[in-house]
Amino acid sequence: MNNLKEIKQQRNYWNKQLNDFEAIYTKKKSGFSVWLDKVFRRDMFDRFVYTVENCKPVGSRVFLDIGCGTGLYSIELAKLGAKKVIGIDIAEKMVETSKMEAKSNNVLDRCEFHHSDLLEYKPKEEINVSFGIGLFDYIKDPLPVMKKMFDISKDSAIFAFPRLGTWRMPVRKVRLTLRGCDVYFFSKSKVEKLLQIAGFKKYRIDKVGKLFCAIGYKD
Repeated sequence: MNNLKEIKQQRNYWNKQLNDFEAIYTKKKSGFSVWLDKVFRRDMFDRFVYTVENCKPVGSRVFLDIGCGTGLYSIELAKLGAKKVIGIDIAEKMVETSKMEAKSNNVLDRCEFHHSDLLEYKPKEEINVSFGIGLFDYIKDPLPVMKKMFDISKDSAIFAFPRLGTWRMPVRKVRLTLRGCDVYFFSKSKVEKLLQIAGFKKYRIDKVGKLFCAIGYKD
């Protein structure tokens, strides 16, 4: 699948999934559905904690949230005192929702959101930390994105990859394929190789539930 076709597919999918995606975090659903999310989507909450913790110190730094979704990570970092958080997403509805959420949380003055793909996006200022969470699940060839994250990040970049070989992998593969959404999984050795080729000489890879979360350092 070429990049333009992949982006179009993902844009259509996430514009349709906006409400369901947002409800996972807002918990505006039945009690049973909330319980199911805690059990089967625990990784989504764990990766949030992992990312925020590894963005610290937050104050006086600029962050780039790639595939920002509804702005959850961006808003949290702004609340914690980030100088600025820039969120980009290929789904227009996600960007619109991010702006509304930032405004309702009184942090719009330190957040900005753009409808863009990272490979097309040109930062206008120095980025301290970039992160792509819930992003590489849907990219067949992550390397160009990871290389650009290396190029534009002054301090570090944070990544999350679905692990290859978990019990949930075939279930998720079938479910998303039926919805017209491709999904990809990674071994630790593949993540390590991608980080090295992207330019990161220093990095760490952590197992977070059914994910590999990784940090690439520029120093």
